[in-house]
Amino acid sequence: MKLNKLPIFSPKQELPLIPMRELVVFPYMVIPFFAEKGPKNKALEAAMASDRMVFFAYQKNLNEPPEETDYHETGTVAKILQMLKLPDGTVRVLAEGKHRARLTRTFDRKGYPTASFSLIESSVELNPTIAALMNTVQDAFGAYGTINKKIPKDSQEDIRKAEHPDKLVDLVCAHVPFRVEKKIELLSSSDPEERLEILAVALEGENQVLQIQSRITSKVKKKLERNQREYFLNEQLKEINRELGRDDQDSSGTNELLTRIEERQPPQEVLDKAKKESARLGKLQPMSPESGVLRTYLEWIADLPWSSRSEDNRDIEAAARILDEDHFNMKKPKERILDFIAVRQLNPRLKGPILCFVGPPGTGKTSLGKSVARALNREFIRISLGGVRDEAEIRGHRKTYVGALPGKIIQGMKRAENINPVFLLDEIDKLNSDFRGDPASAMLEVLDPEQNNSFVDHYLEVPYDLSEVMFITTANSTHSIPYPLLDRMEIIEVPGYSDYEKAEIAKRFIVPKQLEENGLSWADVKFQDKALMEIINSYTMESGVRNLEREIATVIRKTAREAVKGGYTREEKREQEHFTVQITPKKVRSYLGQPRYQRNDLHKERRAGIALGLAWTEMGGTLLPVEVGVFEGSGELILTGSLGDVMKESARAALSFLRTHAEELGLDTAFAKERDIHIHVPEGAIPKDGPSAGITLTSAMLSAFTGHLIREGIAMTGEITLTGLMLPIGGVKEKVLAAYRNDLNEVLLPERNRKDALDLPREVTGKLKLRYASSIREALGILFTEYSE
Repeated sequence: MKLNKLPIFSPKQELPLIPMRELVVFPYMVIPFFAEKGPKNKALEAAMASDRMVFFAYQKNLNEPPEETDYHETGTVAKILQMLKLPDGTVRVLAEGKHRARLTRTFDRKGYPTASFSLIESSVELNPTIAALMNTVQDAFGAYGTINKKIPKDSQEDIRKAEHPDKLVDLVCAHVPFRVEKKIELLSSSDPEERLEILAVALEGENQVLQIQSRITSKVKKKLERNQREYFLNEQLKEINRELGRDDQDSSGTNELLTRIEERQPPQEVLDKAKKESARLGKLQPMSPESGVLRTYLEWIADLPWSSRSEDNRDIEAAARILDEDHFNMKKPKERILDFIAVRQLNPRLKGPILCFVGPPGTGKTSLGKSVARALNREFIRISLGGVRDEAEIRGHRKTYVGALPGKIIQGMKRAENINPVFLLDEIDKLNSDFRGDPASAMLEVLDPEQNNSFVDHYLEVPYDLSEVMFITTANSTHSIPYPLLDRMEIIEVPGYSDYEKAEIAKRFIVPKQLEENGLSWADVKFQDKALMEIINSYTMESGVRNLEREIATVIRKTAREAVKGGYTREEKREQEHFTVQITPKKVRSYLGQPRYQRNDLHKERRAGIALGLAWTEMGGTLLPVEVGVFEGSGELILTGSLGDVMKESARAALSFLRTHAEELGLDTAFAKERDIHIHVPEGAIPKDGPSAGITLTSAMLSAFTGHLIREGIAMTGEITLTGLMLPIGGVKEKVLAAYRNDLNEVLLPERNRKDALDLPREVTGKLKLRYASSIREALGILFTEYSE
């Protein structure tokens, strides 16, 4: 069956051209649009003055004005139904598509664009394929109309009754919002069967999208309805309970939270705040964000200890035994803790002390804090402050922020569950500051006994009493701690250990611990004293015992390997034959390899211009050899070895002293003018600074100038002045221990440091001879036989 051609309007062969950008018009489609001032308005006026027919051409891009090549090949002949000029010069147009046409050429003859074109005519044989495609399109559009309620029923009926394929396609495209590219494709095709296939596929895709959107919309609607239903039911339940006098039956759980808070017996100010916030929580819906914030806030208040405390240990002797069990020596820290226990019995209201253990790494500062908590029978909380840059880490965030939490102090109190724990603030000298604030400043209130009874965390917004907390801080050095913070703490030095102390710590603590950790606690493994000293002297060079523990662990692991090879992993084997090992120096060397440190290399040979100084670092004491070279020149002083400003000034002061007393010391008065002096401190990559190298620099330069040798086996330290005095220095114990570790015989100290020798271990003072001098001249008499009286 052959269908008749669709009725074709016979307009002129040239019509006014209306460029269209994002709007595609099909036949039978009535569309409104706006036209601004310009050629488009003139084209519309020309059409209205004639037969109202125009040609819609569709732009490929947004060029203005468009060229002939900017249009798609296919356009639409349309009729202007209505045109209305608005006050601003814009024209509102209502047009109806009449026929598809192919653009032949564009002209611009009368001040507006025109177009010549040829109409697209199509005749089709109605066959089963086309009939099936039409039915498919009609069914798909029917499904589309079912989902999209905005399609008028009259339009649906017209599409259902359409008998011509082109008319069906045009009618459907007028109601479905396809993409512009798809509409151009449907408009351009001249084969009705091809148009139907394209339309069927596109329509099916639109239906799938609509179905998915419909399902999502349905789910959202149901969820909203459920929330609204719960809201109304909750409100009705509240009203019913109120009418029945059952206001205490709180479905939000605020009363339960308030009861928990009251059981903690907080101060009245905190209780009032909790009641106020719980009343707000009771008025909110459970699903509201603010409800979650308030509930979390009240739970924090309910979980914090406000009045519960642990019972302190009052037995001083028992506490002393516990401290001795955990640590060897450390006389000052232990006595301070025992003093606190004694005074606490006389004054139960004594505020918790603020102690700061300062010493090199590996000396047991952190573990001493844990031992203090055990001796006092208190909870132990440790917080690492190393690298903390944000003030909110200490004081917390405002609870209005997303994910807000209290600071580390309040979090630690929650874990302690008592208001009098031992709080260890580790590495307080490693605090940093940046644009987020200064954590050290936030610590001022925490570590001040006069203020921390009302510490305010930003999250809690109520005072919290920290006065019963025993705060212990640790640091490797006090130099980087701000003075206001340092002033609030009681400094207790934890110095490095002598070789004897290290050996005792190894025997009492390290070896049993490593045997347990490496599975040999059942075996008979003994370390000879010489083997321990071999590890201490040849494989470690430190003030603490951390590396010593690593080396001992390595020896024990090697021993464990031998036990496994011998079949000592089975319990029955252990019962038949006990595993016995003696660790000798020879075994140590076989397990650990070649010795890493040779103690005498630095001062084996005596030479002019070399002096052995002593320095203190965060890692403990160390030798500081100074070398001086003198050669022909113009009196220039050369300083190398990464010296700091203070050490450079000490070198200049030493040179000035020698020039001032040149005649007394037997020097040529013109020696410094005719020669250059080069002072070098080895290990130049390591920065060095401080005034205590003054006497070392003086003696090294005097030795270089005169050729006299400094006495063998003597190290020195002390600050000097231009008038020839020797001033006291710090870190005496660490410096003397450095000399002791390097097998020196004597140490020269300022006279005013004589009192510090009382803290030195007996085995150190028994081996080392300590010499004291109050002036440079007296010190030179000790260092040089040539200047001794």
